[in-house]
Amino acid sequence: MKYRLSDDTWDSKEFDAIQRVLSSGKFSMGERVAEFEKSFAEKFGVKYALMVSSGSAANLLAVAGLVYSGRLKKGDEVIVPAVSWSTTYFPLYQMGLKLRFADIDKDTLNIDVYKLKEAITENTRLVCLVNLLGNPNDFDSVKQICADKNIIIMEDNCESLGAEYNGKKAGTFGLVGTYSTFYSHHLCTMEGGVVVTNDEELYHYMLCIRAHGWTRNLPKDSKIYAKGENPFYESFNFIVPGFNLRPLEIEGAAGTQQLAKMDGIIAQRRENARYFKEKMQDIPDLRTQKETGNSSWFGFAIILEGKNLGRRDEVVKQLAENEIEVRPIVAGNFTRNKVIEYMDYTVSGELTAADDIHDNGFFVGNHSKNNFAEIDHLVKTLKSVL
Repeated sequence: MKYRLSDDTWDSKEFDAIQRVLSSGKFSMGERVAEFEKSFAEKFGVKYALMVSSGSAANLLAVAGLVYSGRLKKGDEVIVPAVSWSTTYFPLYQMGLKLRFADIDKDTLNIDVYKLKEAITENTRLVCLVNLLGNPNDFDSVKQICADKNIIIMEDNCESLGAEYNGKKAGTFGLVGTYSTFYSHHLCTMEGGVVVTNDEELYHYMLCIRAHGWTRNLPKDSKIYAKGENPFYESFNFIVPGFNLRPLEIEGAAGTQQLAKMDGIIAQRRENARYFKEKMQDIPDLRTQKETGNSSWFGFAIILEGKNLGRRDEVVKQLAENEIEVRPIVAGNFTRNKVIEYMDYTVSGELTAADDIHDNGFFVGNHSKNNFAEIDHLVKTLKSVL
């Protein structure tokens, strides 16, 4: 029995869609990407969706859009949870913002709303919420904390596509939200990501930034620039310092097919989670992630406690020997990574829960198909070790 981190959700529909792209001879971002974006926006109940080359690129585009649109300026303070993936933080640093780390809730693994409230200063202009491993944040509490403080909310929802809070899709609660469609995520376009917003001006800035900073992709009635009538000039007219974050047509084509499968994929992941939580109740001295709202269960976090404290390396070794793929809980306490030396940051209070995750936590995969047998194998192995 092998328990892998992820499974393959592709079938002939994705391969046929890609073959149609190959046969067309048109590979750069075009009609099929636009079709995917339109379908994605409709599915998630937002006005605008932009596909990009990765979830990391989605974060970079979102942050750059906030800066170049004037909503943020260099030196502004951004509150972030202490546990997340590296490219949650890097675009903030790369765009000249100052990070302020706050501790997470030990059970939900998302930012602790009480620590968030304590972390806010007069310089705070953005809260970057991360919905970790499929789990939405407590958006009601966060919005109440940020009310009347001129603080923008951004969501890094790269691990939590399909999650919901009070019936609304995660990734759509802030001014801007991001998603990943990397191979091991809920929807797969090989590489890929999406940025969503309901703000037309911000959308136009991101259209421009995504492709070199030029005006070519802007509509004629753009909110940020009055395009001239000369298409020759407007094809290479640069107005902001952009990037090349464009996806390929084959990724757009695959994404459209994946969207059609999304509801079934998320439903199965939730059913697997129900089974996982039920089985893990039989094992003492560990805890699993507490669900907020309706998680889409990217993976299953396990944190050792009680008599199992300090045994993480031993447990991980035994799981690997039994062909159970294991990973850290994202990047653990990110401030304990050497790369932090390059960044402009402060820490609010103690990062006790983040340290606990860093030292005693790990996660195993959840699949888009039934993986009860793999969960049984995991439980059997854990019982033999613990």
